[in-house]
Amino acid sequence: MPTKSVDSMDSSSEPHDGGRLTRWLSGCGPTAFSVWAIGAAFCVYFCMYAFRKPFTAGEFIGSVSLLGISLPYKTVLVIAQVLGYSCSKFIGVKLISETKRNHRALVIVVAILLAEAALVGFAVAPKPYNALFLFANGLPLGLVFGLVLAYLEGRRLTEFLAAGLCASFILSSGVVKSVGRAMVLNYGVSEVWMPAIVGAGFLLPLLISVWCLKQVPPPAPADIESRSKRRPVTREQRWTFFFSHATGLSLLVAVYIGLTVIRSYRDDFAVEIWRELGESKKPEIYAQSEFVVMLVVIALNGAAIWVRSNRAAFFGSLWLLTFGFVAAVASVLLYYLDVASPFVLMVGTGIGLYVPYVAFHTTVFERLIAASRWPGNIGFLMYIADSTGYLGYVGVVLAKSLGRESQHTLTFFLIGTVAICAVCMLMTRIGALSFQNSIRETPSDSAKGKNDE
Repeated sequence: MPTKSVDSMDSSSEPHDGGRLTRWLSGCGPTAFSVWAIGAAFCVYFCMYAFRKPFTAGEFIGSVSLLGISLPYKTVLVIAQVLGYSCSKFIGVKLISETKRNHRALVIVVAILLAEAALVGFAVAPKPYNALFLFANGLPLGLVFGLVLAYLEGRRLTEFLAAGLCASFILSSGVVKSVGRAMVLNYGVSEVWMPAIVGAGFLLPLLISVWCLKQVPPPAPADIESRSKRRPVTREQRWTFFFSHATGLSLLVAVYIGLTVIRSYRDDFAVEIWRELGESKKPEIYAQSEFVVMLVVIALNGAAIWVRSNRAAFFGSLWLLTFGFVAAVASVLLYYLDVASPFVLMVGTGIGLYVPYVAFHTTVFERLIAASRWPGNIGFLMYIADSTGYLGYVGVVLAKSLGRESQHTLTFFLIGTVAICAVCMLMTRIGALSFQNSIRETPSDSAKGKNDE
């Protein structure tokens, strides 16, 4: 029998696709279920990046004048897309937390089609007005992650499943940049048409992957017992939960903003950073470095499934954040001491920044909700963090362009990594102390902790 959905506004179940495959996934073992769910989620989000990130593989040399201010052309393009993506995250605070299960797949497909149409507009519109189409490209894409994650949250295996999902944006960012860079360098494709062509090549795989993801059944009763019931929530319910943990959540959101700024800068300006490191003529370098980062990050974050106590896992995830910050700073210092090579520097900072970034997506908010037994969903917290994080990133990129144009991209990245990680480390530890009082151990958590020993 298919497992009943818990994605409803009341105690009744919401209808879902109860086809043969969904029924089989409901009754199969955890290994087969995990392979299907991770594979589908990974492929959907991997393909999404083919519509979002290929343009960053272009150099877009030159400057444009906006309102009498001269800015690097690529900086304008990055800001335009990230602004659209950030606006999407603000919309997602409401939309993702309230979208019913049977509408998710359709919203994902519509978002991707709109994004591809915007990339075609980017190719045909004159410079610099084509930047408006990158804004339009980012606007629907920001909704995709929350819709995909909604299929995976609220399960005993959520950290493992979400880690597999997050592997997609670590690896895919490098892969699509390698593909885009190879098209420009080896096949003579123009930089403005390259993003649309790369996206079109991933459209069919994306549609197949969305269909596969739609077959994933809702959480089973044992999942609900372990992680709490997840369902759409009202505006009042969302903000009541936030203000009940206001200090800790505010600090965690601030940490996430810092992470988003420096991780996104490393991602969007990877071509320029690698060029200043002397490795720009190797298109494959982007995929190679991110593949190593992905393996380490997913192994560390996926291990949280072995901690059954939600409270212990939550506080453990905050220590994992601290580890990431230390690793990133250490990588920069070793590079300055001529101990680390450029490849080791990029892999080390990638691991240091992605470990805490992915932990937010897999464990921090998931176990906070589970430990507090709040019947909401991750989408609300993730989209508060994402919306403010990307808005902060836009401000930093714009300030750099207006303030110190002579500063090299690599120098800015290295100094920014050390400064942001140091501040984030301090805020994480203060936040952990605030949650000691607001997240107390429950009898069920105590039993889980004893079973783990």
